[in-house]
Amino acid sequence: MQDRKSIGYLAAFAAIILWSGNFIVARLLNEALSPVATSFWRWAIASIALLPLGLGAFRRDWPAIRQHKGYFLLTAFVGVTTFNTLLYQAGRTSEALNLSLIATSSPIFMFLFARIFLGEAISPRRVAGLVIALGGVLLLISRGNVQTLLQLQFTQGDLWMLAAAICFSGYSVLARQRPNGVSQMGFLMATFLPGVLMLTPVYVVDLILSAPPQVTPKVVGCLLYIGIGASLVAYFMWNKAVLALGSSMAGILYYSIPLFSGVSAFFLLGEPVSIVHLFSGLLVVGGILLATRS
Repeated sequence: MQDRKSIGYLAAFAAIILWSGNFIVARLLNEALSPVATSFWRWAIASIALLPLGLGAFRRDWPAIRQHKGYFLLTAFVGVTTFNTLLYQAGRTSEALNLSLIATSSPIFMFLFARIFLGEAISPRRVAGLVIALGGVLLLISRGNVQTLLQLQFTQGDLWMLAAAICFSGYSVLARQRPNGVSQMGFLMATFLPGVLMLTPVYVVDLILSAPPQVTPKVVGCLLYIGIGASLVAYFMWNKAVLALGSSMAGILYYSIPLFSGVSAFFLLGEPVSIVHLFSGLLVVGGILLATRS
């Protein structure tokens, strides 16, 4: 039993580290590729890598997938087509640490959407935790300047990331309603593939309107990383962690993303870590831990 938990912790942190690197890549690729191109190639690579693993499950699950095609199209649009494009758009102007910290605000919107659409009750302790976490997000995007909040002059990249966090929350609530008869691999196939297909016409227009992409070894390496590492491998490891630890404990570990992103951004990008980053991170993580503590 102890070995199973140890493997679960290792798998969870492996997925978290891979996801935290995604914010670094968003900054590294902001000049070489457009946000649409980065998102398209991420999910195209992930889908190609998933095919030999998930094609059998997709065929078995096809009757249920076809029956709920509207659900899968909406889930793919929110979680694949839109969320990642907004994330990479945010990476053009927002620092990697800011991206990861604002991403941890997703549970605030998850609880809100679950209350509105699923009728789930929210306890006073959970509300208090969400308010604290929201305060941390507001502190981060205002850079500690109250006047900025009063004048609503937020950094553009931070607002893009906040929109991405809302999309990810909507996707997470949808994913909880996965139809019966659809396996995890079938679910990934049924969301990855439509997400790429819906991105394709937007990518074609982007190719016409934007400058030609810069294909370099760094760009190819980053795309392989986010396509195979931060998408396919990270999802596989995360599912393994949830099986070993349970979703609640794995979810708590998820909020260590700012730690790994901050360390990576400091060493790889030279981004400074200020007292505002540290204090807002404490508020976000502490508030969400309070809200999710059993």
